[in-house]
Amino acid sequence: MERGKKRRREEEEIEAENRDANHSLSLEQNLSFSDTNVALRMMRAQFPQIDKVAIQPFILQSQLYSSVKDRTQVDRELESLRRDKVVRIFKLNTGQDDHGIMFLEDYLKQLEHVVKRMEEKKQGDVDVFKWFKGHVIESKLEPSIEHEELYALLSLGGQVKDGHISLLINAGLLTRQLIDPNMYWFAIPNIGSVLKGLYQGRKELLSLLNRRRYKEMMLAPLEKMRLRLSPLDMRFHLRDLIGSGHLKTAHTPSGIVVQVSKD
Repeated sequence: MERGKKRRREEEEIEAENRDANHSLSLEQNLSFSDTNVALRMMRAQFPQIDKVAIQPFILQSQLYSSVKDRTQVDRELESLRRDKVVRIFKLNTGQDDHGIMFLEDYLKQLEHVVKRMEEKKQGDVDVFKWFKGHVIESKLEPSIEHEELYALLSLGGQVKDGHISLLINAGLLTRQLIDPNMYWFAIPNIGSVLKGLYQGRKELLSLLNRRRYKEMMLAPLEKMRLRLSPLDMRFHLRDLIGSGHLKTAHTPSGIVVQVSKD
């Protein structure tokens, strides 16, 4: 037993050291990866610490497109990781076609945090969260779910009332689709303020580069700059905007240059 605990502790220490090493690597040193899983794990390790927001690391699909050159490979490997229950994919409420990816173990930690908070506030019947975790999350791997299917899966845990589904929505685990109110998106709780920062950070970074004479800047000094309007770091935004095609990179003798893409 003691030997097992010691091995676990050693593994945790190695993981922490790797996380620190990954965080200190510059974007220029790790802009590209050979496969999606490696890219996801590196970006998860580099996810910025966000003050006053309890959120587990998530990665944008656009960031993967900036790191693994073959988009078809990204989509294929991501689909495989989703089916194997390694990650979950979420449609993000940004008004654009943004998808967030979270490792399942991180999502379950996020879920536990929400349940704890709801228990402390004594907000409704918290049994529904056990049903949601055990029957819905376990079997429904797609980013959305229909009302009837949600009801049927929750019913495997107990007697479902409308209030139960309202509780899941209020907890930030589900959002109703605007086009079809009979459908729900699975959601990441506590992400609202971060998505606002994502939107503002995108605008701020593009504005910063657009004001420069040739609408470009060397990656190394750009990565060290801080954005005023986003809790996410410059590296997070650069990967996102390069992957979505708003920015592009060029290799020069003195390093990588980041340029605004021409419309």
